[in-house]
Amino acid sequence: MKLSKLVVGLLACAATFGAYAQQPIVIKFSHVVAADTPKGKAAEFFAQKAAELTKNKVKVEVYANSTLYKDKEEMEALQLGAVQMLAPSLAKFGPLGAKEFEVFDLPFMFNSYADLHKVTTGPVGKQLLAKLEPKGISGLSFWDNGFKSFSANTPIKTPEDLKGKKLRIQSSKVLEEQIRAMRALPQVMAFSEVYQALQTGVVDGTENPISNLYTQKMHEVQKHLTLTEHGYLGYAVIVNKKFWDGLPADVRKQLDDAMEQSTRYANQIAKIENDTALDNVKKSGKTQVHTPTPAERAAFMKALVPVHKKMESRIGKETIDAVYKATGFDPAKL
Repeated sequence: MKLSKLVVGLLACAATFGAYAQQPIVIKFSHVVAADTPKGKAAEFFAQKAAELTKNKVKVEVYANSTLYKDKEEMEALQLGAVQMLAPSLAKFGPLGAKEFEVFDLPFMFNSYADLHKVTTGPVGKQLLAKLEPKGISGLSFWDNGFKSFSANTPIKTPEDLKGKKLRIQSSKVLEEQIRAMRALPQVMAFSEVYQALQTGVVDGTENPISNLYTQKMHEVQKHLTLTEHGYLGYAVIVNKKFWDGLPADVRKQLDDAMEQSTRYANQIAKIENDTALDNVKKSGKTQVHTPTPAERAAFMKALVPVHKKMESRIGKETIDAVYKATGFDPAKL
């Protein structure tokens, strides 16, 4: 009788465990931009690929537009395990203590996507992601958004045109120095607050890839946009290390494959999305778009590239030189 009860109990436990084992592994993937941006679309693509390659063993729940965490909160949430995956902008890693990532904030560091990808998909990129491990974070990949341009309510043809302007930036000492190099006033502000700040005049202008400018409707409250393409905005896709290391090896391999495919997708659509957004900004008639002449671009480079030298002690000369070597950029030739 006792044996029968034991068998029944074991069978019940087995059934419960079996039901539990069939439940998908949930990955909460939080980000702060709109779903129709390159990052938003890539996150959804990853969710689809994760389900497909793991045969629905993994369910990725994507939370766009700061619906789960605001950009000031999400990194802490990841480290605590409240969310499993993020794709924060690269400027977020400096405050975390990984200041080497701020090399991506340096103005005019990359002349093209081809130069950029020599870094993000090469040895330098891998070395940077490895620096996140002591923070309880595993870095999986880099995703592009695009190259940033300046906007304001007055024309921008020279660095002097931004003198005295309050320009919104992400939290980054490098970006602060960049804005000060033009004698403008850096204003650190959460991405979700920028539209209202521009609308009310709390800030005068900003820097964004065009896809962000358009999807957040900033073009409706900015009369001028100059295609300086002076800086890069990209993301590192990261996960909670304890969570990631605890996944079954086969599942982790499948998710790595999904991430590889998603990275190709993200980087392919980034330029397309920005080009389309630029066309839409022009068609709106609300923002006058200016393409700098070679002389105008050279003036912006002359004003901003000295920021590289000033930031050596913060970012690390070795990291900056490694990027120079990978891309072939030589500031001495300016």
